[in-house]
Order: sequence, then structure tokens, then C-alpha cells
Amino acid sequence: MGEWVTAVMEQFGYLGIFLMMTLENLFPPIPSEIILPFGGFMTTYSALTYTGVLTAATLGALIGAMLLYCIGMIVDVSRLEKIVDKYGHILHLKKTDIYRADEWFEKYGYWTVFFCRMVPLLRSLISIPAGMARMNFGIFMLLTAAGSIIWNSILIGIGTVLGENWHRVAAFMDVYSNVVYTFILLAIILFLIWYMKRRKKGKL
Repeated sequence: MGEWVTAVMEQFGYLGIFLMMTLENLFPPIPSEIILPFGGFMTTYSALTYTGVLTAATLGALIGAMLLYCIGMIVDVSRLEKIVDKYGHILHLKKTDIYRADEWFEKYGYWTVFFCRMVPLLRSLISIPAGMARMNFGIFMLLTAAGSIIWNSILIGIGTVLGENWHRVAAFMDVYSNVVYTFILLAIILFLIWYMKRRKKGKL
């Protein structure tokens, strides 16, 4: 996949970077860890500029995030309520669980959107609950842009500095991703333990 990504970028320049970053948000297996460093490397031997690559990459990220936000709006709380009414006894979910999750995102969602833009995988998925919670679209796009610019500028800059060795970034990002995924897994496990204990106490 990496060879296909870099081939598209070399052939179409800024447009290729824009398209790859849009797809990266919609299809996470396309890694920004390849797109952005290679984009930085391209500024060392082609007519592409750092500012141009950053702009194209950020616009692609924004379009991808916007599309996922719209998907989240379609799968809204009311639709989830219908699913819970039908399958809640199987999933061990109640409507109150949905309301709690919605309230949590309403309270902490803004910062979550910003910071998750710098976390592999979550940088894409976070747009869906933002749409489900009907997060203010303007603020959502602003925080998405801010987080994306930071993430994009760092990886593009590293690719520019490393030049032909840009691919070394991927090895480092694999380690970073594994660490992040481990923390996410631990957080999910701890949350489930806490949630089950809380449910048991409620039944006593």
C-alpha cells in the first residue's frame, strides 16, 4: 500500500496529498505516517513547498473529518435508543447508558477532538461521536484543524529533515502507535471493570 500511496503523491503532487489525507481519515489503514513524511521529502527534490504540502494535507484531513462527522449525525442518539430498545437486553445496555455517554462527550468532547487528532486510529474515529453528539460544527472544524496542523507540520518537517531517509519515521511511529494502542486497551479494560462494579452496586 505504501508504494501506491507514494506513487499517487508523486504523480499528482498537492492534489495527490489532499486525496491521500482524505482517504486516510476515512480508511485508517492508509497511514499518515507515510503520507506526511514522504510529502516532506518531496519538498527537497520537487517544486512542492512545505507550506503547500501542509495546506493540502490539512485540507484533506478536514474534508475526511467532516464526512465522518456527517456519518455520526446520521447515527444519532435517537437511532441508538431504538437499537437499545431492540437489542439492549443482549448488549446489557440501557438508555441511561447512552445519555451518560452523550453527557460525557458534551462535557469533555472539545478537548477530546483536539488531542485525538494526534493519536493514530482515534484521529479518524473521534469525528463520529462528535457528529453523534451534535458538537458545534464550527468548533469541531476549528479544533480538528488545530490538531491536524500540529500533527501534520511535525511529520512533514521530520520528512523534510530526513530527506531520503524519510521512511525511518514509519518505524518510530510503529512503536508510538503500539504504545498508544496499549494505553487505549488498558483504559478500556479499566473502564469496563469500573462500569461492571458500578452496575453490581446498583443492583444491591
